[in-house]
Amino acid sequence: MSSRGIGSKSEYLVFQGAQNFRLRIILATLSGQMIKIEKIRSNDLNPGLKDYEVSFMRLIEAVTNGSVIEISYTGTTVIYRPGIIIGGSYTHNCPNSKPVGYYVEPMLYLAPFSKKKFSIIFRGITSSHSDAGIEAIKWGLMPVMEKFGVRECALHTLKRGAPPLGGGEVHLVVDTLIAQPITMHELDIPPIVKIRGVAYSTRVSPSMVNRMIDGAKQVLKNVGCEVNITADVWRGENSGKSPGWGITLVAETKKGWCFFSEEIGNSGDIPEDIGSKVAYHLLEEISISSVVGRNQLPLALTYMVIGKEDIGRLRISQNQIDEKFVSLLRDMKKFFGTEVLLKEVDDPDSNDFIATVKGVGFTNTNKKIA
Repeated sequence: MSSRGIGSKSEYLVFQGAQNFRLRIILATLSGQMIKIEKIRSNDLNPGLKDYEVSFMRLIEAVTNGSVIEISYTGTTVIYRPGIIIGGSYTHNCPNSKPVGYYVEPMLYLAPFSKKKFSIIFRGITSSHSDAGIEAIKWGLMPVMEKFGVRECALHTLKRGAPPLGGGEVHLVVDTLIAQPITMHELDIPPIVKIRGVAYSTRVSPSMVNRMIDGAKQVLKNVGCEVNITADVWRGENSGKSPGWGITLVAETKKGWCFFSEEIGNSGDIPEDIGSKVAYHLLEEISISSVVGRNQLPLALTYMVIGKEDIGRLRISQNQIDEKFVSLLRDMKKFFGTEVLLKEVDDPDSNDFIATVKGVGFTNTNKKIA
């Protein structure tokens, strides 16, 4: 008889398409569940995995031990049997088709539950229009980790690298290794106490940075709290291979939760416009969110699901319940067999919900394995 007992996870979970690719691989790694993803862009002119997805799978292979990844000849099917998360020191060269944030962000889900501390250097583009930038991860996602007990984590920018040629370098360090996340109870919306940000540039005139700051401050002048945006001008060999500029703004609440907004400029863009656009986007994010922003919700909910066998609660707004959110909940149910219950807040003036999750009692066994 096989060593796998009744009720073991020997069957593959099957998914179709390229959407939520990284998150599904991450949830599979955390749950120890084998998965098969098929029909990846099967109707496209260039079917199958993109170079950045293959690169991501290489990274997963590097930070785990015993993982088996099979990619079909056409690249349209991937089979993944997860191993254990081991972490350690590693350098990952990211293709220029995606920024380093595309690779750093999923590591935040795995790093605290590793056998060894994570110390990974990522080389490539450090900002883009589509994926989280360095400051967004540092000021937007890492504070979420801290709330769940992961207190020693940092992302250091060694070199900035603007698209298209990149040349940037960042160092992710996660020193906190925990058995499981702290149970979350966050039912109130704390007030915003300060807004901070950074406007940065590589290989362009420093005046671009000041003009972005002026544009943002013009929008934020009446917000009623402290606004502090710093200039970060990069020159010389640490400024990457391409000219570029961008701005990230973060609003911090009294309890230490953060909302963020970011954008990079293209050639022909007006710096003041980029600054004001990011400021307006930040105000919109604050107005439609409750405790966490849309970009932080998957990380917070994943940590809640893998927490102790206890009830965790998080207030979310009606505007955050979109297609992405529903898809996330479906995937979580598939991997962990747990459901997130949404209950309306007992307040006639509010459209918010309380998301209630019973943790699955996940335990970081990786630390116990010699």
